[in-house]
Amino acid sequence: MAQGVEYMCGGRDHAEAAFMRTVAPRWAAVLEFGISRTAAAELPAKVRVLVRERYSGRPVMDASAEAPFMLARLEPGAYEIEATMGGITLQQSLVVFGGRSSRAAFVWPSNVDFAAAAERVRLSERQASARRGD
Repeated sequence: MAQGVEYMCGGRDHAEAAFMRTVAPRWAAVLEFGISRTAAAELPAKVRVLVRERYSGRPVMDASAEAPFMLARLEPGAYEIEATMGGITLQQSLVVFGGRSSRAAFVWPSNVDFAAAAERVRLSERQASARRGD
């Protein structure tokens, strides 16, 4: 659960990915994460997922996924979803209808140096903390 929204992540191996595809139609939102031209098992580290209502910008869910699939029980409505991996953020719109499963795929380019991008994010966070005196 994240902010009252039930979710499930998985799909690191073939059997788990098959299970996630089987149960996906029973969930309101199906989010898939990957890197172009790589296997799903090569998904690096965590993906931070931030879901906001499209028109109000109100945050609905803030969670992390460490697998290629995230299934969430979002209420019917229009959403903007930000998925951040290694400091690189992708954004997709998603409309959830009652009784139907909606899907969004986030695919990062394979030429991104995620380790360097993540280090730049950590460095800027440390600099901001030092300026605030934390």
